[in-house]
Amino acid sequence: MPETTTYDLIVVGAGPGGYVAAIRAAQLGMRVAVVEKRTTLGGVCLNEGCIPSKALLDSSELFALARDRFALHGIAIDPPRLDLEALLRRKDDVVRKLTDGIAYLFKKNGIERVAGTAALAGRDSTGLHGVRVTGAAPVTLRAPRLLLATGSEAAALPGIPFDGEMVVSAREALCFERLPEHLVVAGGGYIGLEMGSVWRRLGSRVTVIEMLPRILPTMDRQAADAIHRSLRKQGIEFRLEARISGLSRNGDNGLVRFDTGGGSEEIECDRLLVAVGRKPFTEGLGLEGLGVRLDEKGRVVVDEDYRTTAPGVYAIGDLVPGPMLAHKAMEEGVVCAERMAGQKGVVEYDYIPGVVYTWPEGACVGRSEEELKESGTPYKAGRFNFAALGRARCMDESEGLVKILAHGETDRLLGVHIVGPRASELIAEAVTVMSFGGTARDIALTCHAHPTLSEALKEAALDVHKEAIHA
Repeated sequence: MPETTTYDLIVVGAGPGGYVAAIRAAQLGMRVAVVEKRTTLGGVCLNEGCIPSKALLDSSELFALARDRFALHGIAIDPPRLDLEALLRRKDDVVRKLTDGIAYLFKKNGIERVAGTAALAGRDSTGLHGVRVTGAAPVTLRAPRLLLATGSEAAALPGIPFDGEMVVSAREALCFERLPEHLVVAGGGYIGLEMGSVWRRLGSRVTVIEMLPRILPTMDRQAADAIHRSLRKQGIEFRLEARISGLSRNGDNGLVRFDTGGGSEEIECDRLLVAVGRKPFTEGLGLEGLGVRLDEKGRVVVDEDYRTTAPGVYAIGDLVPGPMLAHKAMEEGVVCAERMAGQKGVVEYDYIPGVVYTWPEGACVGRSEEELKESGTPYKAGRFNFAALGRARCMDESEGLVKILAHGETDRLLGVHIVGPRASELIAEAVTVMSFGGTARDIALTCHAHPTLSEALKEAALDVHKEAIHA
């Protein structure tokens, strides 16, 4: 590559938002370069987030099924033995194949991959932005448009920095070389509950410490409570309304100090997983020099076309306001590239689903019942329990429910909340119907195959009008 190369678009970051935006821009005829400091593509999601965590969740679920539930199906086996090394090796293989797949897509679409760390060098007199890339072969790239897609990083607890050994983020929790004896998880959100579930299923003692009075605070209360009950049954311990205030060493272990309404307590553990949130990663980019404005939470301020306050500079994904979800970043990547090309793509932010991959899974889209009550919106609710569903009974997966919230006057879907088997897949039907302005009656009148898990959606929709057949 020559010392200075000019492109139509330079994307900084090859995570879900960045690589998808690059591919869509290339499809639209742009010459695209992507700068990525990792040796692999896919960003946090593919390398140390969504994909490896789901690989471990699936493996740990199979292990727990073999240990605890195969006998219920008449399958007699010796107690299963955990081969942690093989389990982690499979996870790494899944990641490798998918990162290799993105590299192939870059090659197929003529996208230039530039390895190294990017720093924004400002615009020259011709209106081209410069990006200095430091790495094995330092180079300067130029383009009229820059897209920032550098993602986010784990937030630390005040006064308790990450050390990669005792105090870890999800990155290290995906790679424990031995089974923790006692894993304390700071934070009762999606990441903490998923990683806590992995290690609990494999045999660790797990305690979740959450400063709020409930876990999953953004989820519908009824759905979140169902997940809470299930995780307690699986042996995960919870300390709610508790704020971690310190950590001291006790030999190879640590003493986590936390404050509750009743005073201060301590709990001993050999690992502390901090999952209290994530923050946009903008360090070292040089945004201040370009005039890129950040909000009070450190997020990049953008308009509806994802343009920042600096001409020719765009931003998407975890850098900008909204839920820090890979699929949200992907949608923004597509729409941002299309808007650069003069098209008018739209991200339907009201219909972005959220999923927690515990067991059972939880998935939601739209508004919660608490939000509807607070806003004074008239609504009707329908509910159906998986315990009454034939397919769920056959699978021995009868925990959970489907809850549908519809407008009290128009019947238009306002929110759908699912806790149960394969909720992550079932939510897609709800997202589709809501995206087209559909109603509870639309789902109720749709023929669903029998026996399937999706029938629970139909029954919950029927229950909105108190017409459910199998409730």
